[in-house]
Amino acid sequence: MSKPIRIGGVPEHFNLPWRLSMEEKRFEHAGIPVSWKDFPGGTGAMARELRHGTIDIALILTEGIVADIIKGNKSTIVGFYVKSPLTWGVHTSGHNNFTSPNAIDKKLFAISRWGSGSHLMAYVYAKKQGWSTEDFDFRVVANLKGAREALGYQSANLFLWEKFTTKPLVDTGELRLIDSIDTPWPCFVIAVRNEILANRLDEIKTLIEIIKQRSQQFKEQSNAVELISSRYGIQEEDAAKWLSVTEWESSNDLTGDIIQNVQETLMNLGVIHKKRDFDEFCMSL
Repeated sequence: MSKPIRIGGVPEHFNLPWRLSMEEKRFEHAGIPVSWKDFPGGTGAMARELRHGTIDIALILTEGIVADIIKGNKSTIVGFYVKSPLTWGVHTSGHNNFTSPNAIDKKLFAISRWGSGSHLMAYVYAKKQGWSTEDFDFRVVANLKGAREALGYQSANLFLWEKFTTKPLVDTGELRLIDSIDTPWPCFVIAVRNEILANRLDEIKTLIEIIKQRSQQFKEQSNAVELISSRYGIQEEDAAKWLSVTEWESSNDLTGDIIQNVQETLMNLGVIHKKRDFDEFCMSL
């Protein structure tokens, strides 16, 4: 039997269709061995392991992997996974007096890693607010747990993370939601190491067909809200709101215009210093 295809993703509700597919042995029945690794550290951690060859596929934030591929990651974007935007909550500690980002004199963003979504979207948010680079700085905290500690100890005062993931912490008063921002593009793509694409293309195509089908089924199944709530600790009301605005990609169409928009945004923010042609690092399967 061939080696398992090693898949990585955040331990969040977006990836429940993958977990269900594995539990239902859908990949196994198709003759494709797979393994899964959770990445609480998010996009930066996944990009690093794609580079090192310790995972083969990542369900990863669009802006993060585009930037990392341009900087040398030998992986290819083979399709969108979630085509709806990600809603990032802008948070501060529930134990300070800040009720808006502009009330904070020196803005210090907690970020999981350099090149992570929390890092790149902090740039996008700062530009939207009209802040100069002198107005804000970053503190690397590894993951959500680290961000909670940093905000609690006042060593950071702003933190961007997926709004529904942090909602339970807002409900308890540990964090305060003071703003939000949507990504201006589909939020998650499927990225595959080039070596795996070269050697196991047919398996990758089948795997993607399976997950696209299961994602659409999940959107329609009657107990989807209950599953999200029970597995991820989200109130059913919030799970229902999240599900209503989330769309998984069902087609194989990978739009060059969207990737171009991501690159132009990253260039304007100074995150990348060159652009690449769509065909150099993207392909539709």
